[in-house]
Amino acid sequence: MTQKLICDCNRTMPLDAKALGTPVHTALCRQEVGSFLKALDGSESILVACTQERGLFSELAMQSEKPLVAPLRFVNIRELAGWTQEAEKSTPKIAALLALADVPEADPVPVVDYQSHGRLIIIGPGAEALLWAEKLHTQLNVSVLCTESGALPSTREYPIYSGQVSKVEGYLGNFTVDWDLKNPIDPEMCTRCGACVTACPENAIDDSFQIDMDRCKSHRACITACAGIGAINFDRVEVNRSVECDLILDLRPDAQMRMSQTPQGYFAPGADPFAQSLIASQLITMVGEFEKPKYFAYNEKICAHGRNGKVGCSACIDVCSTGAIGSLFKNGQGQVEVNPNLCMGCGACATVCPSGAMRYNYPSVSHQGKQLKALITAYSDANSKSKSPQLAPTLLLHSLEAGAEVLDRLGRAAHLNPKRVEGLPAFVVPMGIEHIASTGLDLWLGSLAYGFGEVVLLLSGDEDPSYRAALEEQADLANAMLAAYQFPGARVQLVAMANKDDLPGVSSAMGRLRQRGALQAIGKPAVFAFSNQKRETLEATLEHFQKQAPAPLPVEGKPLPSSSPLGAIQINTTACTLCISCVGACPEGAILDNPDAPQLSFIEKQCVQCGLCVQTCPESAITLQPRIATVEQRKEKVLLNETKPFHCISCGKAFGTLKLVELMLGKLALHDAFSGEALERLKMCSDCRVVDMMKKEL
Repeated sequence: MTQKLICDCNRTMPLDAKALGTPVHTALCRQEVGSFLKALDGSESILVACTQERGLFSELAMQSEKPLVAPLRFVNIRELAGWTQEAEKSTPKIAALLALADVPEADPVPVVDYQSHGRLIIIGPGAEALLWAEKLHTQLNVSVLCTESGALPSTREYPIYSGQVSKVEGYLGNFTVDWDLKNPIDPEMCTRCGACVTACPENAIDDSFQIDMDRCKSHRACITACAGIGAINFDRVEVNRSVECDLILDLRPDAQMRMSQTPQGYFAPGADPFAQSLIASQLITMVGEFEKPKYFAYNEKICAHGRNGKVGCSACIDVCSTGAIGSLFKNGQGQVEVNPNLCMGCGACATVCPSGAMRYNYPSVSHQGKQLKALITAYSDANSKSKSPQLAPTLLLHSLEAGAEVLDRLGRAAHLNPKRVEGLPAFVVPMGIEHIASTGLDLWLGSLAYGFGEVVLLLSGDEDPSYRAALEEQADLANAMLAAYQFPGARVQLVAMANKDDLPGVSSAMGRLRQRGALQAIGKPAVFAFSNQKRETLEATLEHFQKQAPAPLPVEGKPLPSSSPLGAIQINTTACTLCISCVGACPEGAILDNPDAPQLSFIEKQCVQCGLCVQTCPESAITLQPRIATVEQRKEKVLLNETKPFHCISCGKAFGTLKLVELMLGKLALHDAFSGEALERLKMCSDCRVVDMMKKEL
């Protein structure tokens, strides 16, 4: 059991204590704080419906002599429901939010470890880089790579390099920086004695101890002055340099690693001194051992990336903004390889994966299914008892941190300026997830099957462009699938903020939803549980939709966009020789052969539209047919092509297909090496061919 403590902050929310089934406080963090202290002494877990005073309640819990039965949990009902234009209608939503917060935590997942020893390299113009090096070298193991010359300090407190960066890769605790030494003077060898500065007749060397090549006239007096030190070399061949480090502070104006979302431990604050100061403060704390969740789970057995040296699906590689996913081929079999240290947990790879080989695991889809079930059940129960019941609720999905901040600001603004800012309508129920890009067809369509009227994705403006493109594509696909069943309206939509400050954009979107009103659910609520296997959840959802659809699907199915993970294949039977290459290429077992007869069969349910069969077919006889067909059709094994077997002209044994042998004979008949008896041997099985050759030699 859970003890719920609800606070109507100074009576600013019209809360119905009877409908919610629990007392409502008006000053829980002030005069009524005793109720919270009393709850601490109880034997139940505690859920506090107040996030503003999270710090106070957490501190009081820590000071309590009795340990908590379970971690203290908080839920925001004020900005999300009580401070909106439809607060009086929001009791079902509040009940749903309380139920969501009361769902047990997800099972723990494996962690990814980092270890940082504080080895920091500062990259950038010498003047800026050396300034920060002076400030940080007493707390971190600093080195500097000057991409532009700057006055060197009088004492050698830390390594200083110069050159142009050629490559930066790695992650917290394991970075590698490569550069090319462009200047004749190697700062690491230079003792800064100043002899070269004095000797140079063109004054091409200053206190940066780098030669200005535009002023240098090649007198080489500096080399003579450097004498036995040997720091100056105009004919240096080996210019490649490299260093390993734990942290990187990149001050270059065009700083950027090869991926759009840089890894932990890499910072590029730009030229803003304030931003640089914030990063410098953060760098000091990044020494020691760190960990993060392993966000994904990968099943290579059902991955459709590659077979027989051919590349099929590369959706996860294409969408990953961190460069964490790469292609790996071994013995002709392709799979993807994920560097968990580079993975930032967006989950977009799982969203676009057609087979479910890449699965988001923080939390798992099955756990999210339990959360959705708790939401819709609590909402429906409270809604049925309401004086003015709504239709089906809208599920608003948002990133846990960025989205929650946006909705908090929206609710507060709607409370203070109700005529100018629209808060969440009463039927819009928000649910935070780790990252908005981690959801896909299985979760969205499954939510609609559970009884939600629509799914709205809130993009807070800080997402990588590839994530937005992927979500738009997947949303269009979801709506196309729903339209195939003739369910009315687009039930999956995006609210995309221009940036994190685009509150008017969210307000306008909520206003449009409120004016339109809640939608009718597309059918009776489903009872199946979400599976961690994407295809299983999707199949259960489609079977439910088929039963609820206003009209049956046509026999030929309904076409879907090319991004569809569902569909059939078409075979050009005239071109197909039944060489069976496609059977070996199919990673899902959708294309089957018959060991007893030259036949090619297909099970549509297994097909993920990866295109490996198309890439493999030597006759280019296969085309993909993205579509949605009935559950019965998709489960059925259908015959795609068949031909007569070809029998050995010597022993009569079948050893190939008639089409394949005829094609081979037609192509080789005009070749000098296959004339006469040699051509006849091609009509024999391998055993008879050897026997015939031996007879001729004897």
